[in-house]
Amino acid sequence: MDPRYEMVIGLEVHAQVNVKSKLFSASPTDFGAEPNTQANEIDMGMPGVLPVLNRDVVDAAIKLGLGIKARINRTSVFSRKNYFYPDLPKGYQISQFDLPIVEHGTLTIDLDDGSSRDIGVTRIHIEEDAGKSVHDFGDEKHSHVDLNRAGVPLVEIVSEPDMRTAEEAGAYMKKMRAIVRFIDVCDGNMEQGSMRCDANVSVRLKGVETLGTRCEIKNLNSIRNVMRAIDFEANRQIAIIEHGGEVEQQTRLWDAAKSETRAMRSKEDAHDYRYFPDPDLLPLKLTEERIEAAKAAMPELPDEMKERFIKEYTLSAYDASVLTLSRAGAHYFEALVDGKRDAKKCVNWMTVELFGALNKEGLDIHDSPISPDHLGELVDLIEDATISGKIAKTVFEEMWTSGKAPKTIVEEKGLVQITDSSMLEGIVDKLIEGNPENSELFRSGNDRILGWFVGQVMKETQGKANPQMVNEILRGRLRP
Repeated sequence: MDPRYEMVIGLEVHAQVNVKSKLFSASPTDFGAEPNTQANEIDMGMPGVLPVLNRDVVDAAIKLGLGIKARINRTSVFSRKNYFYPDLPKGYQISQFDLPIVEHGTLTIDLDDGSSRDIGVTRIHIEEDAGKSVHDFGDEKHSHVDLNRAGVPLVEIVSEPDMRTAEEAGAYMKKMRAIVRFIDVCDGNMEQGSMRCDANVSVRLKGVETLGTRCEIKNLNSIRNVMRAIDFEANRQIAIIEHGGEVEQQTRLWDAAKSETRAMRSKEDAHDYRYFPDPDLLPLKLTEERIEAAKAAMPELPDEMKERFIKEYTLSAYDASVLTLSRAGAHYFEALVDGKRDAKKCVNWMTVELFGALNKEGLDIHDSPISPDHLGELVDLIEDATISGKIAKTVFEEMWTSGKAPKTIVEEKGLVQITDSSMLEGIVDKLIEGNPENSELFRSGNDRILGWFVGQVMKETQGKANPQMVNEILRGRLRP
């Protein structure tokens, strides 16, 4: 990106609320059901039916507002957002406009350099989802409408335009996903569409206060795609400006296969939707008791847990941030440490080996075939010198595929580390005797040759020799 410019980024996150029924009807919200099997008369906008607000969705919005230190409005209003599209059977969407349930929050993002920034959250409002258009571009070129999602409850989280890089936008998404998961408002699964993001992007010369013309990018179904789309769109706008053109306010679609955005339609403003209060729904009034009850039910939030991990386990800010990206990951870590193990060593095994294996298989930590007890047992076997770190990785792989306990694997495969000094001394003496040239190289000051000797001993013992003991024996025998 041209260093003379800066991005101005605001994100709109739609999170599907974890409830069993829709926002205004009793239809189920199960993912993956057969098309048009989860929509009733209310969802389809049939005449003579009235919406009934799902109180669990309201409680979820209150919790989310508390989670970002926002103001919970004691009175909010549902409005009709009017537009016409095949998957919107009523011809309008029930949402909130000028009086949302939550306003003026703050989300603290953690950046890779260890710093943090506060990003403003303008508002959170409750709304229903639309259906889904499915396009068949075969010979007959049919389009189909699936109304299973029509009426599914969403909370839309609108940020201030406070982000300046794609990395900051990615950090915002990670933290927001962590919060909605921690308080069980949403499962945060972007691939299944239960959490979606639209990015508003504009560019301006550094030092200029006036905002540029923004474009909204839709169809962002992963944090990686959010970052890629923002970078592409910023560079596209800069190229237009540098060639003497003007950026047109548009809604654009992200094409992940081609790694580019393309125009969908001119960007609408609020007046285009002709918002007005929904006459079928009374204003939503919240009592102090209801808000206090939500506060009492709030779990420990990611930032609070991060600070506790730093103090209690002496972790770096980075390690604590990684562990608190999900409540399940944080709980796994605490079960792994179990009040007795070295926290840093546990972090290393979790973030490198376990998270690496999970990512490779596309699994969540809930689905890990290795329990905290078994991974802790593996750490213990390294600590008491039963096995070496190198052998531990082999044991880990077997644990992953077989589900067996590490002690069982070590016993079955005869992987116990060799700590018999007399045995190791015999191997070392034979090795030195057979390689006098390398022995002289070490004695003449070439310390790097020691690694060759260690490697030969490990090869001879099939990786079972205790590396520390081998190093000590070699240095003792090779010294002039």
